[in-house]
Amino acid sequence: MTPDARTALRKLASGVAVLTYRDGERAHGATVSSVSAVSREPLLLAVCLGATSRFAELVAAPGARFGVNLLRAEQAPLAGWFADPRRPLGLRQFDCVDWLPDGFSGAPLIEGSLAGMGCEVVSASIAGDHVLLVAEVITGAPGAGLPLLSFAGQLHDGDLRGLPERQPHPYATEESMGAIR
Repeated sequence: MTPDARTALRKLASGVAVLTYRDGERAHGATVSSVSAVSREPLLLAVCLGATSRFAELVAAPGARFGVNLLRAEQAPLAGWFADPRRPLGLRQFDCVDWLPDGFSGAPLIEGSLAGMGCEVVSASIAGDHVLLVAEVITGAPGAGLPLLSFAGQLHDGDLRGLPERQPHPYATEESMGAIR
């Protein structure tokens, strides 16, 4: 790895989410910035977790169920809370948030999130020092607001500005565009 490789990869902006798990009194939450859409049919997402994380221990097997809470910009303190190893264990770590159990996974879905989803693990594999989970999205509850983003090691509000419709490349010609279609 070159010295700048890690810095270069940190330029990848991504949404911040809290993954949640609950099985009776056993519960856990974990902040991640590595959730990605994978497929529309079936509806799949991917999540990366540290291989030694508590969350990976709980859900890194096909059939395991968990929740995904995409955070709004105003929920940045929750990202810090669910990343803090000093927070209480079990359901007590959710005492500071309003939540409802997901109808599919039973996992806490944090009220006011940008979106909440109930998922089932399809596959889990080791990827370097992480576990890569691919999960099917079974339930979804879209919310509203601006996303919380991770960029260059810091959290940012997702003050999004729409760009104009797709513009052709300045060197594209009608003839070359027709060849692509």
